[in-house]
Amino acid sequence: MKNKFSSSPIELFSGFFRNRKLIINLTKREVSGRYKGSLFGMLWSFFNPIFMLAVYTFVFSFIFNARWSSASTSKTEFALVLFAGLIVFNFFSECAIKSPSVILSNINYVKKVIFPLEILPMVNVAAALFHACISIIVWLLFYIIEVGIPHITVLLFPILFLPLIFFCVGVGWLLSSLGVFLRDIGQMITIFVTALMFLSPIFYPITVIPQEYRPLLDLNPLAPAISQFREIFYWGTVPSITGFLVYLLECMAFSWFGFVVFQKTRKGFADVL
Repeated sequence: MKNKFSSSPIELFSGFFRNRKLIINLTKREVSGRYKGSLFGMLWSFFNPIFMLAVYTFVFSFIFNARWSSASTSKTEFALVLFAGLIVFNFFSECAIKSPSVILSNINYVKKVIFPLEILPMVNVAAALFHACISIIVWLLFYIIEVGIPHITVLLFPILFLPLIFFCVGVGWLLSSLGVFLRDIGQMITIFVTALMFLSPIFYPITVIPQEYRPLLDLNPLAPAISQFREIFYWGTVPSITGFLVYLLECMAFSWFGFVVFQKTRKGFADVL
C-alpha cells in the first residue's frame, strides 16, 4: 500500500508541480494580505528597501566613511555591497522567522484531509522571494544612478538564488513541523537568526576573518549565497561552477531532509492542534 504522506525526493518535486496553481494563489493572498488596509498598499514593498538602502548609504558612507577595501574610493560601494548581502540574509530571515508559525496560523487547513499542508512552507518562501526581488530592483536602480549599467552577470540571479530557495524551503518544512510540537522554537529561531546575521560576511569581507577561523564559514549555510550574489551583482564575476554545484546539492539534500521530517510528523499535527 502506498504511503499516504510519501517523503520520497520524487514527491518533493511532483507535489510542487501538482499544486503550483494553488501555491501561486496563496502567495498572492499572502503578499496582498500583508499590505491590506494600509494607505500605500503594495508600494510599501518598495518603500522599505529604499529607506533601508538610504540609511545604510548615509550611515556607512558619510558618517563612518566605511570602505569595503583599502583600495576603494567610492562612497557608495560599501552600501551597495552591504545591501547585496542583506538581500540574501533578509530572504532567509523572513522565511526562517515565519516558519515555526506556518502550521499554527493555518489550523483550519490541518483539519482538511485533502489540503496539501506541505505547500504552506513553499508559499512562505515564495512571498519572501517576492520581497527579495523588489529589493533587487531597488539595488539595481541605485547602482544605475551611482555607478552605471549593471554587469551582464546579474542575469545569473535566478540560477544563483536556486540553492538558497531549496535551503529555505527545507528550513520551512523543518521548523514548521517542529513548531507544532515545540512552541518555544519561534523564540529560539529569532535569537539564532540575529546571531547568524553578525556571523555571516554581511558587514565585513571574508578577508578580515582570521585565517584559522575561516573554515567555520563552511558551517554557515548563507556564506556561499552571500558571496556568490555579490560576485554577480557588484563585482561582475562568475562564481566557481564547482562551488555552486556543491552548494546546490547540499541545499537540495537539506531540503529533502526537511521534507522527510515534515511528512513523518504531519500525521500528529491534528492531535496536537
